[in-house]
Amino acid sequence: MNEHRAQIQQTHALAKTRRCELLAVARSTAYYQPEAVSEEDWRLMRLIDEIHLRYPFFGSRRIRGELEDRERKVSRKRVRRLMRQMGLQALYPRRRTSQPSQGHKIYPYLLRDLAIDRPNQVWAADICYIPMAQGFMYLVAIMDWHARRVLSWRVSNTLDTDFCIEALQEALQRFAPPEIFNTDQGTQFTAEAFTGVLKEQGIVISMDGKGRWVDNVFVERLWRSVKYEDVYLRAYETPADLRKGLVRYFDFYNARRRHSTLDRRTPDAVYFDQPARELAA
Repeated sequence: MNEHRAQIQQTHALAKTRRCELLAVARSTAYYQPEAVSEEDWRLMRLIDEIHLRYPFFGSRRIRGELEDRERKVSRKRVRRLMRQMGLQALYPRRRTSQPSQGHKIYPYLLRDLAIDRPNQVWAADICYIPMAQGFMYLVAIMDWHARRVLSWRVSNTLDTDFCIEALQEALQRFAPPEIFNTDQGTQFTAEAFTGVLKEQGIVISMDGKGRWVDNVFVERLWRSVKYEDVYLRAYETPADLRKGLVRYFDFYNARRRHSTLDRRTPDAVYFDQPARELAA
């Protein structure tokens, strides 16, 4: 009986793993329970997220001031706590007040003055905070720098390395590897488990200067689009709802959303080298 039960549990675990792969969610998210966040904290986090998107160089002091301008009285300590919970920091050059995790190598930034003129020359990755109707999730995306195409993505309820590796492995399985891969200096991307995948493929690693949003500007612009054109409008209830919505949005973003910087072509058209054409009515 116990052996039969163990077989059933193993089969169930395998089925759950497969479902996670199909749904583009990290395996830990299959057991998602909304983190205990008060309604007031949730509203503040939503406002902080909007302010950070508009003014990425604002630290906790200036965000607190912006909240006060919106008649939200809150201490700077509380703003700092919520920003840490959201994985946010002000994006500007400053002294190195924090060090990368012990044993994590930091690589130089290689894109300055580099002419990026073809697909799969440079890929970039980043993570953003996603507010939901209750609680929140994190989204990682892999983007082709030249075409602005989102190659893969994952959502997770934790800021771990695993969901970043899953997104990276999917992109490498589906597309030709890039020459250079650029990220920020977050511990998810400096971890040997992540950089090891890149090194195995012979991919050169590049990392932003600490706190320099301009070094990964196209992914930062992607987050603004995702949030203002989808996430803020829908207030997703569950990870499954979020995933379905993001599938729909990224299909639109890649195949239908034209970019002025791409001569009014879509990311798909540029990545797959298709000529510009009129959208169907």
